[in-house]
Amino acid sequence: MKIRCALAALGGLLLGPVTASAQWSPSTGQWGRTDPRDLRVMTWNVQDCICRTDPKAEALASWCAVARIVAAMKPDVLILQECGDNGGNGTGSGVDSIAQLTTTLELFMHGGPDPFRGGTVGAYVQKYDPAYDLPYIYVGEVDDGFNRNVLLSRYPLTDLNGDTRAAISQPVVGADLYAPGGTGGIRGFIFAEINLPDASYAGDLVMGCAHLRSGSQASDLAERLTASRNVAYYVDYLFNGGGGPTPDPRAKIADSPQATSILAPATPVIMGGDWNEDELTNGRDGPALWLTRAQAASPGGSDGTDRDRTDSLYDDSRDVFSPSDRATQSSSKLDYIAWQDSIASLRRSFIFKSSTIPPGGFPPELIGFASTPALATSAASDHRPIVADFILPAPTISLPGPFSLLSPADGAAGLELTPTLDWSDSTGAETYTVRIAADPAFASVIYTSAPIPAATSSFALPAATLAECSTYYWGVTALNSAGPRSSTPESFRFDTLRPADLTGDGLVDFSDYLEFLNLYDAEDPRVDFNGDGFIDFADYLEFLNHYDAGC
Repeated sequence: MKIRCALAALGGLLLGPVTASAQWSPSTGQWGRTDPRDLRVMTWNVQDCICRTDPKAEALASWCAVARIVAAMKPDVLILQECGDNGGNGTGSGVDSIAQLTTTLELFMHGGPDPFRGGTVGAYVQKYDPAYDLPYIYVGEVDDGFNRNVLLSRYPLTDLNGDTRAAISQPVVGADLYAPGGTGGIRGFIFAEINLPDASYAGDLVMGCAHLRSGSQASDLAERLTASRNVAYYVDYLFNGGGGPTPDPRAKIADSPQATSILAPATPVIMGGDWNEDELTNGRDGPALWLTRAQAASPGGSDGTDRDRTDSLYDDSRDVFSPSDRATQSSSKLDYIAWQDSIASLRRSFIFKSSTIPPGGFPPELIGFASTPALATSAASDHRPIVADFILPAPTISLPGPFSLLSPADGAAGLELTPTLDWSDSTGAETYTVRIAADPAFASVIYTSAPIPAATSSFALPAATLAECSTYYWGVTALNSAGPRSSTPESFRFDTLRPADLTGDGLVDFSDYLEFLNLYDAEDPRVDFNGDGFIDFADYLEFLNHYDAGC
């Protein structure tokens, strides 16, 4: 049976040695990933600070603090709650429209002229790290009259299950099994389908984001459970097919057009957000449990929200430098990240809290924050960001595809000493290597090239590699991380030029002698065999030497 929650990988934080890496060493200010291929997800309730009327200035203020922290953590996928509430921010009124909030998020990432307040944005993510970007933005279509959920991604949003949509803001299900029927709650429950790069990942990603209803009234508690039960059903039956090959097999999900496939086996669903209930202190099966194990009556059973229908896991993230501290707001944990652990493995998760960072541990993006980087988290929001690094399945790499040698053709004669070799492309090759040998089996290799980029399928041999009047064999090896593949055939033969072969037929015989006499009488430069610029008897003697040697 899986445990209800997965402890953050504290051994990788404080309790044991960290895997050697220049990217994850918080005590020295390095907060990056252990492995560049790890997928970093971050969730944060930013308490209204991202809205069109915010001043967006470089100051001891929430907008600036959030921008600096996002730049420092560099998530691949960032989900935010409480965005677009101008009244809550105290700088305006009303909730931003989708278009307004999309523009505001572009300003948050990239800066530029502020169309809402005038002037130029003074604090933005790329100011603190120009190389980092989250260019794909999805603003939730559902608002509660105050704020919206949003998602920003390093990678494009793409329809993965055939329903023609890359994202939705509110799942709707009918009553069935444990699902009461209805929606994902008052503020919606975003699901975005994200196309991860094939070179790094075997699958893709579906990311969920929610801000469930707050409050402790009976109606608040009931709504959170209704929303989480509906969403658990949605994940299990739409994305996972309820354990079968067909999405929505019980026909209870409002999906129009209907999905045509479940997710690919290596594509996990990861969910996060402000779920507004602490599973360790609530005294009941709350949202985090329902969203990860589905049927609450059977923990560890075969109807969970993981792809294999066991239970998914949710985080128990801690402050990096104070691991007893698990609070994300006041003394409660309200913010979560959950994942299908049969596909995605958690390397680590943590709460970022600037006030506990020791000297030398601040990420460079926070240095200069109102001269007090320790205040960044408290200035940003009443919630702290949760960051999780996931190990996702790597692509299955096959050997490079078959390819052929092209030119010079097998048996070519009279080649100059710096010929260009050409071959067809090998699918999946990362580099090529050219070899020249004195035998077709390459037992006696006389030259091996440095790796040649896969975008190139030709190579000019350097000078001083070949000699005149010689027979050589050439071949090419394609290489990628799965291993090498030799060309088909493995080698072609060629002969270098023979100076006395004046007829160019590959042989040195009497016809070449006659040709020499003709060219000699014509004082043709081709018979200047000694290279002194004159056609004379010395050239005749030099020709005879080549002629006698068959070269």
